[in-house]
Formats: sequence, C-alpha cells, structure tokens
Amino acid sequence: MCDMNEELLINADECYRLAGQKAAHYFKTLSEQVMQQAYVPTLTKDFQAWKQNHIHHYSILSLFSRKRGKETLQGYRHYIQWLNYTGKLDDYLDRSISYIYLRDLGKSLQSGAVKKKIQDVVESLKEHLTHTKDEEDSSDTYNMAGLYRIAQKEGVELAMIWLVQKLKMVSENIPEGLHAEHAQRKLIKIIAGVIMLELEEMSGQESPEERTEKLDRAIRLGYCYGLTYPFIDDLLDSKILSSDEKRKYSNLIRITLTTGSVPELGEWRGKNADYIRFIHKELREAFEYIKANQRKETRTRFFEQAYVFYQSQEEDRNKDLSNEHYTNEEIFLPIILKAASSRLIIRSIISAPMDEGYDSRTFYYGIYNQLADDFADMFGDMKEGAVTPYTYYLKYHEKRPDLINPFELYWTVIFHLIHNVYHSDPKTCEVMLDRAINGLKRFKERIGTGKYNEIMTLLTSGIPKFNRVIQKMVQKADDVDFFDKLLRDHMITLLKNERKEQEEFRDTIKTVRNHINAYLPILRNEKTAILKNPIIDAANYSLSGDGKRLRSIIAWAMGVKEYGLSQSAIIPLLQSLEYMHTASLILDDLPSQDNASTRRGRPTLHQVYHTSIAELTGLFLTQKAVEEQASLESFDVKTVLSLIQYSARKVQDMCEGQAMDLESAGKILTLEELSIMSFYKTGIAFEASLIMPAILANAKESEIAILKKFAYHAGIAFQIKDDLLDVEGDEFVLGKPVGSDAEKQRSTFVTILGIEEAKKTMWEQYCLASEALKEVPQNTSFLKHLLNYMVNRDH
Repeated sequence: MCDMNEELLINADECYRLAGQKAAHYFKTLSEQVMQQAYVPTLTKDFQAWKQNHIHHYSILSLFSRKRGKETLQGYRHYIQWLNYTGKLDDYLDRSISYIYLRDLGKSLQSGAVKKKIQDVVESLKEHLTHTKDEEDSSDTYNMAGLYRIAQKEGVELAMIWLVQKLKMVSENIPEGLHAEHAQRKLIKIIAGVIMLELEEMSGQESPEERTEKLDRAIRLGYCYGLTYPFIDDLLDSKILSSDEKRKYSNLIRITLTTGSVPELGEWRGKNADYIRFIHKELREAFEYIKANQRKETRTRFFEQAYVFYQSQEEDRNKDLSNEHYTNEEIFLPIILKAASSRLIIRSIISAPMDEGYDSRTFYYGIYNQLADDFADMFGDMKEGAVTPYTYYLKYHEKRPDLINPFELYWTVIFHLIHNVYHSDPKTCEVMLDRAINGLKRFKERIGTGKYNEIMTLLTSGIPKFNRVIQKMVQKADDVDFFDKLLRDHMITLLKNERKEQEEFRDTIKTVRNHINAYLPILRNEKTAILKNPIIDAANYSLSGDGKRLRSIIAWAMGVKEYGLSQSAIIPLLQSLEYMHTASLILDDLPSQDNASTRRGRPTLHQVYHTSIAELTGLFLTQKAVEEQASLESFDVKTVLSLIQYSARKVQDMCEGQAMDLESAGKILTLEELSIMSFYKTGIAFEASLIMPAILANAKESEIAILKKFAYHAGIAFQIKDDLLDVEGDEFVLGKPVGSDAEKQRSTFVTILGIEEAKKTMWEQYCLASEALKEVPQNTSFLKHLLNYMVNRDH
C-alpha cells in the first residue's frame, strides 16, 4: 500500500505508551492535589496580593469617566486608543506578550534575557499601535497589502504569494459544516506561532540571506502543519464524513505517521469523493514538504510527537457521551497528551534542538489551555454531543461521585504551574491569574449572568469559600484583558466581514452581469432587416460570448452604489463600455494583429465570418458606443459632452497601445516600456470604467486623479496576471490557448522578469493600487474585492 522508509519508521505503540506513562504520572499528581484541595489556601493568598493591582477604589468622577471610556468603546482601534489615553497600554501589552512567551514559546519569565525581549516587543508593538491614524490603518497589518509590505521587508515575498494562494484555496474548499472563519483563523494563528518560534530560535547572528531563508521555510512549514487542523482535526470532528469514511481516512493518517510515507488514496466513492481527493493531494504535498525539511536528528522526534498527537486526538474523538463508564484517566489523559504534543510538534517541525526546559514547561502547560478552551466551549460541545471533561462532568456528576471536577482541576493546574513549574515567580503568578479571571469574565459576558451563576453553582459546590474569592475578582477586578484575545475577536470580525463582502461582491457581479447582458443585443431596424446585413449578427455573436463584463460592472458599482446615480439612467454608459471593449477584442483577434483562433471559449469572429466583416463590426461597435453615450439624456449636455470627449481620447490611447504591442513583436522591451504599453492596452479600460461615472457625478478633479492612480496600478497588475496565466493557466478555464505570447515572441512581464519576479511585480502594483484606494472618499469595498479578484483569478 505504501513504500516503507526504514529510517523514518517509529514504534508507535511504544512511543504512545511512554507518553501515556508521563501523562498518567502528571495526572496522578494533579488529582491528588484536587482531592486534598491543596491549591485553595495558596491561590487564595495569591489572590489577596493580586487584587491590590486589579480592584480599584474610584471616585465618582473617575467612575463616570471609566464608564464612558471602556464600557462604551467598541472595536479594536478604539480599545487601543482608550488604553493609551488612560495610561494602561504598557501594562496591557506587557502581560499580553509575557503570556505569549509562557504559552507559545515555552519560556520562563524569570529569565533576564526573556524579560529584555518582552520589553523590546512591547515597545515596538506600542509604537506600531499608537502611530496608526484610524480604524482602517489599524487593519493594514491584517490585509493582503499590509502583509505583503511586511513580507517585502523580510525578503519573503514569494513565500507570502504562495501562502495567499494556499489560503484562498483552503477558504474555497472548506465545506458547509465546518466553520470557515474559525478554520482560517486557526490556520493563520499556527503559521504565526511557527514564525514566532523560528524567530525566537534565531541567534541574531544570521546573515540577511539566512534570516530570509529561515522565515520563508517557517511560513511554509506553518501552513503545512496548520493544514492538519481544518483538513484532519476539524473534518474528523464534523459530521461530514460517514463512519466508514472516517475509519478509512484515519487509517491513511496512521500509516503516514508510522511509516513516513503517504499511501495512495485508492478508490473513494460517494458525495465526498472529490473533496477527499483534494484534501489527500494537499496534505500529501504538505507532509512531503515537512519531511523534506526535517534534519535527520529530529525526524524521529517529529514522527513520534505527531503520532502521539494524532492518537490522543483519536481516543478523545471516539468517545461517546452516552457511555457513563469512562474513568477519570480515560477522560483526562488524552487531553494532556494532545494539548502538550500539539505544541511540542512545532519545535521539531522547524528542526530546533532539544530543550528540556521548553519540553517540560510545554508538557505541563498544555492541559491548562485545553481546560480553558473546553470551559469556554462547554455548551457548544454539549450540543454537539462531544465528550470533554466539562460535558462529561455536567452529564454524569450526580451518578458518578468519583468523577474529578474539571473546574477544580483547572485551578489545580494553575496552582501547579505557578508554584511547581515556574517556582512561585511573581510575574508568572500575575499573568496566569489575569488570564484565568479574564476567561471567566468573557464567559460570563457571552452566556449571561443567570446562566453563568447557574454553572458556577454546579462547578464550585465543593469549594464555596474559594468560589467567593473567584467571583469577587470576576465582578470587581479590572485590567485583565489580553491583546491576543482582542486580536482574535478583531480577526474573526475581519474574516466574517471579508467573507460577507466577498459574497456581496460575487452577488453584485452575477446580478449586474445578467442585467447588462440583457441590454447588449443590438436590434435590427427596417433597413438592415431588408438587406440582411450580417454586421448586426456578427456584433451580437461577439457580444453574446461569455464575457466577464468587468468594465461595465465596475461602472455600475461606481455609478449606482458610490455616486448614487440612477441605474436606468446609466444603462447607455454600460452598453457603450461593452461595445467599445468588444470592438477592441474583435480587432485584436484579427489575422493582421494577434491572429487569435478562440475568444471567450468560442471561435473568434473572423473565423465565423470573414475578416472584412470582423473589421467592419469592430468599427460599427465603436460608433455604436458613441451613440449610446450621446443617449445619456438624464444628464446635462455639458457633462455628457465631457464624457464623450474623455471616451474618445481613451479609445485613441487604446489604439496607440495596441499599435505599440504590434510593433513590439519580436523585440525585447524594457520594463518601463512594457508598463506603459500595458496601461494603454489594459489599464485605460479600467480607468474609463471608474472615471466615466465620476464625470457623470461631477466628482472633484482631486478624486478623479486618485481613481486614475488606482486604475493605473490595477491595470498593470491585471496585465501581469494575464501574462502569468498565459504561462501557468488552464486552457479549458481560460477559454483560449495558453503559450500564445511565447509563440509570437512577444515581450511580457514573464519574459522580461521571469515568473517569480513577475509575481512580485504584480503584488507591488497590487499594493500601490490598494494604498491608492485609501485616499478615495467613497466606500471602496467593491474596488478592494475587484483588485483581489484581479490578482487571484484563474481566467
């Protein structure tokens, strides 16, 4: 079934047994502390000291300003502004970064070097957060242009381009039944975690080339590892696959991890067959990349940790909530193992050397995160019938007095970490208690006070005095918020908004395209009907092709959505744009020019009719476009005259661009010459789609100048994508032959720059266009998604 690679084979049962022994020993220690309630007096004392910095006595004036500040602020940027205004930002960032060093990087906060690094990160992050001008700027780091600019600084543009394509593909292939935003956020979070760990492992002595190479690899490794969450973990947790499919799929994963080789998928039938084939191909590629980037001395450790993670997940996943006989060990050992191994894997993925301190701290820390997550998700998990320590306890605590209360275990873990693992370090104590109270506050806010009190009564019946301490902190304590939680909420909001905007964009494209298509056919008049003139048939043949109608759709969006023009009033403008564009395609395809055989998936016009008719049809449609523009009766004559003058100049420019293209055949152009020619050929049409509605709306010259700037860069990006598709595209999807540029020996961005540099240049133009959009006073959501479409399209 698969090739056995002896070097990568592991003894799966033995490595899982050893990991289980370690987990059992840890759990025994914790369970004894739960039974003895050893954590209660110590944590009570800790809280007495902790509350001095978190429960404040306010004057009436300060209470008023506090209520007007934090409680009424909404959103990422506003909260940062409020923290900075009140002088709380430094402490907020310090505890947030400290927690990341504890949780994600496995560090001890007692180290002087770690303290210095945290201070440096806090100062840098504060500088970034307080120097963004508005809400839109604050999101720059999380949009494609902002991320690409960061990638440019580090020299990892190609890795970022690769990642953007991969994330797009994942987003498009997450089926209903899985939460797309959750999967995307988790994947991005894992990539960020791998990058952070790689940066932490760097000595600072690396050359720029070495640093770039390491970061490039970390981005790709982060994606490859993160892919297992939506395509393995979330998929197997969902109800998308049948029981038989889950068993078959799980067996493929087990074989891969124990042999180091991905088995062939074999025959797979049913409604999920195409989806499974896609996942198998993508995961195989990811696995091979991880394996190829493992050092010999870390490979076995990687496969053992990966297997422990997988097997513990399987044991946890296969539990049935209707089974009331699971032991405490059966409930808790798998989550200790999966929580620890999921983080331990990251160091082995980047081939970091052994670090006993990191391994030990991470192993003990894992269950804290898992219990916190399970607590937050307990009602959703209960609804799904999932077995977690909380759902199982909620269902069977009355029948099973032997069951360990997971909430008490949670506090025991906190006690154990603070005082046994981190040796009573004050900073660690401060940060972990902050985090615990913050988690309870968020949970209470999300589910409501009544439900919160009900669940707390149940979970704390055995620790009433300690519960009163906890609830006092939950009610009165302040300054326990964390940046990663704010970032998480902000990212989910951005992803949801992005998906909503994308859906609206697609709906707009589809609706307006159908609307425009209905107005494009040219009707015969009495004379043409009698003479049976073929030009109108030829024109309608070209117009009825499967065109994207991008230019007229852009004009509709700008005219109707942004400038508030009447949809019926601008129909002649939309018609004219399509007539002009179709005319240009007919002329471009002629034997005397590009000599194309297909267009929009059909034979070109001169193939169906003869060349003379094609030439006349192109001229006919150009004049028909002018006629439609002159029919814009809802606008004053001077405005319409300005529009026609502008349109005529743009047609002249496009003719010059095509002439440049024809003259360039067989010549090697400079990048500047190619950029100018591309704008004349392609960018001008986009410019016209933006500017003509602006002219009708009497927009200011300053605004028109910005739109022209956007169109210039977007048009070049569009042309570069066309050049790339001519090399890398699918002829069936494109609807025209690929490789025509090379066949005609034409200079393109690919022939001048090569594929990789052409992609970089396209993204540079994307960034310049995106940055221009920020200067446009109108809502630019449609143009933003149009720009994304331009660089991510496959046809």
